[in-house]
Amino acid sequence: MTTLRLLWLLARRGSAARGTMALPVVAFAATTTLLLTVLAGAVSFLRWQDEMATFYQSLAALAVILLVLPLLTLGGSAARLSARRRDDRLATLRLLGATPATVAAMTVAESAALALGGAVAGVLGYFLLGPAVQQVPFRGEPIGAAYWLPPLAVLAAVAAVTVLGAVSAAVGLRRVVISPLGVRTRQSTDRVRGARAVVAVVVVAVAVVALQSSFRDVAVAVAVILGAFAAGLGVLNLVGPWAVGVVARVQLRRAMTVEKLIAARQVLEAPKAVWRQVGGVAMTSFVAVFAGTGVAMMAGQEPTSGPEMYLAQDIRTGILITLVASFLTVACSVGVNQTAQVLDRADLYVSLDKLGMPRKTLDAARTRAVMVPLLTVALGSAGVAAALMLPLVGLALVMAPLSVAVLLACMAAGVGLVRLALVGTRPVVGAVLAAGGTGA
Repeated sequence: MTTLRLLWLLARRGSAARGTMALPVVAFAATTTLLLTVLAGAVSFLRWQDEMATFYQSLAALAVILLVLPLLTLGGSAARLSARRRDDRLATLRLLGATPATVAAMTVAESAALALGGAVAGVLGYFLLGPAVQQVPFRGEPIGAAYWLPPLAVLAAVAAVTVLGAVSAAVGLRRVVISPLGVRTRQSTDRVRGARAVVAVVVVAVAVVALQSSFRDVAVAVAVILGAFAAGLGVLNLVGPWAVGVVARVQLRRAMTVEKLIAARQVLEAPKAVWRQVGGVAMTSFVAVFAGTGVAMMAGQEPTSGPEMYLAQDIRTGILITLVASFLTVACSVGVNQTAQVLDRADLYVSLDKLGMPRKTLDAARTRAVMVPLLTVALGSAGVAAALMLPLVGLALVMAPLSVAVLLACMAAGVGLVRLALVGTRPVVGAVLAAGGTGA
């Protein structure tokens, strides 16, 4: 009962707090909608049982891997949105005498409730998208009723998103319980060790060697390919924060202007948080290499008769859907993370404003703190994807003009989305400054 009373008390803190709590709900809703839609499209391919069915189902499984891992990353980011505010509240309760069990129960309950609310809203989004997705053609006919997942599968997805929110919150709770004073006074540091880079290199090398191997069993070959791409995406999440920190340290040593100095310091303060802002574009760059290579492979393919008649068209359709879903993930991730970042840095922005920093300089520092890491991770993720594609299709297709064009177009679109999100959060910065001080 004490835990419930404390949760109710903290939930009534005002409109600003309720607005902050709405951010992860929106992110969880987007995650659930896209997750269910992607899974529904892949499962619809199981209705075929002819000689081409295995090939189509393998491509569907690859698309699921390319999209589900970024979606789970978005879900994990949603669970950590506004974590600083939550940590401050819980650390204060610890200093006032709350037990670790009470703090843990509050954290898991709050995060699970937000995740569940977002997941339920996401199911509604899945139903709303249904009529449009059902019209997408594969093998000469629309997906149709095969789009609808069984009720148990939908419930399982809702449960998975809810558990993801609770687990992410529990994992991030340890420092609040161990050092509440350090959290409350913001003395904790966001450390990312270089061992991640070593692990990443080893994983990519093993994946490349595995892709170069020959397998007699088709099922084994498909499993190796899918596992290699899953490992590549996992490596991006592992090494991304480290790479962001390394670039920031270089920028800090070379900083010659105020905005460059502040931008580098902001990144070094929390490289994991910066990665969560730009990681979506990194995932899109990874998908874009796969998509560009697929477009290059299908260029010039003439329609044939028999089961292969619709293959080239269907691969192009699948590539387009994968890219669209990837960009929707980026848009959701960037918009919510950018807004949350402004709220989490409210004290810093107010302090700089009171010291007389022009708004133009503050905006320039914010932009640089995102755009430099963004370009770094986008190019790095494209390199990892290219390394994995080379053993499968060769250098000629990976570097084909169509492949490069698709990659550059996707990277430009991703960078543009992030830039628009930064511009879109300027009113939020103005509201923060107005509420905290002069608002100049």
